[in-house]
Amino acid sequence: MTAYVALLRGVNLVGKSTLKMADLKAIADELNLEKARTYIASGNLLFVSEKPEEKLRELLEDRMQSHMGKQVRVMLRTAKEMAAVVKANPFPDGRGNNVQAFFLNEKPPKDLLDTVRNRADDERVAAGKREVYVAYGEKGIGRSRLRIPAAEAGTARNMNTVAKLAELARELE
Repeated sequence: MTAYVALLRGVNLVGKSTLKMADLKAIADELNLEKARTYIASGNLLFVSEKPEEKLRELLEDRMQSHMGKQVRVMLRTAKEMAAVVKANPFPDGRGNNVQAFFLNEKPPKDLLDTVRNRADDERVAAGKREVYVAYGEKGIGRSRLRIPAAEAGTARNMNTVAKLAELARELE
């Protein structure tokens, strides 16, 4: 059995794509995902399964499509991978709520930094294994104009949330 964290893209954004966490938990139960639980209302699901990552992603995305009536991308990480994301944070000096990890289903492109647009002088970007890390500057994420095309298909969580998800996933092992 492997402990997983599912990170859903684009749910519970202000005014659109509302998904109750109780519904997400019920979906996990319907899919026979064991020890399923959610964490905060931004589309984070923790569970245990013997199924491989690709099969789990397919099951979750198909079920979310039927529940939400639109495509919802799902990024999956094992408990070990979540811990590695925390450890690999290239910006440990940044405030946890000001550093984001954008989770992707594939490796960031080799030319990632060349594709970044509108970066402020105090904003930093770095590639991870299947993540893009961003340390937002003094203005913070809310007023940033930063555009990262490679991250648009992914979903972001701040490092405080990533650390908590890693801790909760480790407890499921």
